[in-house]
Amino acid sequence: MDTPAVQAAQEPHPIKLVVTDDLRRNRLTAFFRLLLALPHYIWIALWGIFAMLALILNWVATLISGRPPAALHNFLARFLCYSTNPFPGFLGRPGYPVDLEVGPPEQQSRLTVFFRIFLALPALLVSQILRYLSQLLAVFSWFTAVILGRVPRGIRDFAAFALRFEQQTMGYVYLLTGRYPSFELGI
Repeated sequence: MDTPAVQAAQEPHPIKLVVTDDLRRNRLTAFFRLLLALPHYIWIALWGIFAMLALILNWVATLISGRPPAALHNFLARFLCYSTNPFPGFLGRPGYPVDLEVGPPEQQSRLTVFFRIFLALPALLVSQILRYLSQLLAVFSWFTAVILGRVPRGIRDFAAFALRFEQQTMGYVYLLTGRYPSFELGI
């Protein structure tokens, strides 16, 4: 009989990054990427205020019932999906070349919910290191996209790995899953 840890390792992680892009980039939109993304940075900052309030409510509700309420789970999952997409619509709906799939609410240990932020600290640290490395590579990738109209697969794959780990970490923090982030290399 397998232990719960072995069973969890055999099942796919409930937060999965789906990458379907073809590595090609429009040179003009790549050149103006930061300017074009400005409305989305403003929107995610505003949405983030409500997400923080939802996180607090979700923490209390999950601590009491052992399972996140579906409405809060869906709101936080959509927020996480929105922050994943390279140039999303303003509602966080799926269907982008880089997308996030979040599983349904699941039963979670009240003890790990209570101490979640402390349990997440190592993953948050690793996630931040991966983010910094990915941002460094993004500069090179931007030049490549503007000049060649495509990005190198290795850089895209590393960025996808870092993004997947970061979003699984945030999903763990937001109580979207009780499963710790995974270091699996598959995209």
